[in-house]
Amino acid sequence: MARSLTGLVLALFFHLSFAQGWPAKPVHIIAPFAPGGTADTLGRIVAQKLTESLKESFIVENRPGAGGALGSDLVAKAAPDGYTLVVSGIASHVLAPAVQGTPYDPVRDFTHIALFGGPPAVLAVNPSLGVKDLREFVALAKSRPGKMSYGSPGNGTQGQLVAELFKQRAGIDLQHVPYKGASAAVADLIAGHIQAVSTTLTTASGQIRAGRAIGLAISADARLPDFPDVPTFGEMGYPDLVATVWFSLSGPANMPADIVTRLNAEVNRALQLPDVRERLKTEGIVPTLMDAKAFGAFVASEVKRWAPIVKASGAKPG
Repeated sequence: MARSLTGLVLALFFHLSFAQGWPAKPVHIIAPFAPGGTADTLGRIVAQKLTESLKESFIVENRPGAGGALGSDLVAKAAPDGYTLVVSGIASHVLAPAVQGTPYDPVRDFTHIALFGGPPAVLAVNPSLGVKDLREFVALAKSRPGKMSYGSPGNGTQGQLVAELFKQRAGIDLQHVPYKGASAAVADLIAGHIQAVSTTLTTASGQIRAGRAIGLAISADARLPDFPDVPTFGEMGYPDLVATVWFSLSGPANMPADIVTRLNAEVNRALQLPDVRERLKTEGIVPTLMDAKAFGAFVASEVKRWAPIVKASGAKPG
């Protein structure tokens, strides 16, 4: 008994001493999506600021595949020492587990550290459709049940799920056309092959600004300063359609609490820097600051919220 107690005390002492010396070597952040996407961009912005503030290299590595599950699983299986982290988010930690199943549990197998935020979804149409706002779009869809289509970045993506929830609330029948990425969906919208698209505001913003697409509604809780003419779904009568394609920072389960607290504080500080806020503003991203405990609870609530919507949508891996 005494030997066990001694071992426990030594392990605790080692754990605390190790944490106090962190980081003593480069920290690797896995971005589980391809370079150039929002996860990659946010990961690199935060990594640069952490490198500057903590005086140690934070290196972003892209490990795309399986809707973010491939890279996330690598981190779930890594040592919880604070040297292997992941750009987590709704795609890899909420939607992928619900749509296709993952080898990890999105809550139990991770330490959720800090929320970055993310862009809202937007429902946009080609101007040739002849509708000026969401009410006119709903009226037109009701007059053509099952004959209008919308595109999304793919099966089980936030774009599809926001549109499916909107369809339920509005009582309309739209055909879903899944694409292998948001850019292809927006391109087909502009070409007139589909009537609408549901994707991140980041992806569609250039076409909306150029007048080649009309943003009917965004899933933010308030209008965004850079897009003052695009109303929220809430304004248009759908108050529960508030959702962001959020991204965050997580690590393996059971990371030392003081490392988690320090990382959370440093990430939140970085997100408030003027140059970072200005960069995110152009992407339609408003940072959301939470402590680690609140963020962990947020992840669990998002899993609970979206799982039944995924099931109702019939989303399949693809």
